[in-house]
Amino acid sequence: MRAGARHLLATAETQLAHLPAHAVQSHWAWQLGVLRDALDRLDALHNEWAQTGKTLPASARPGTPAFDDALAEHHAECWSYLDTWATHGSAVLDINSQARHAPTPLAPPPAMATLPASDGAKPGRK
Repeated sequence: MRAGARHLLATAETQLAHLPAHAVQSHWAWQLGVLRDALDRLDALHNEWAQTGKTLPASARPGTPAFDDALAEHHAECWSYLDTWATHGSAVLDINSQARHAPTPLAPPPAMATLPASDGAKPGRK
């Protein structure tokens, strides 16, 4: 999950950097920073949990108090960072939506189709 979140975050940061200034909401950069910080903290907590798992006694398996208490503590530490993603994650979608609709130098705006010059005769029925 975190790898997918990192990809979404990197994509949003790239899109935001290429949006025209008039299309950018001022809070998006801040929200992406908050999301990045939360993701970094979730990664750190995941690493801490991996270390905790190594220090638990061999008898501590899922369903035992030693394991379940340690896991509950880990989950409790993660909730606020997951809540941050629930609160600010929509910025990733908003940026993507704006990027999809913004003109880009790679795709110039469509030109108006011009009609060929007529010889003055009006179309009519025969």
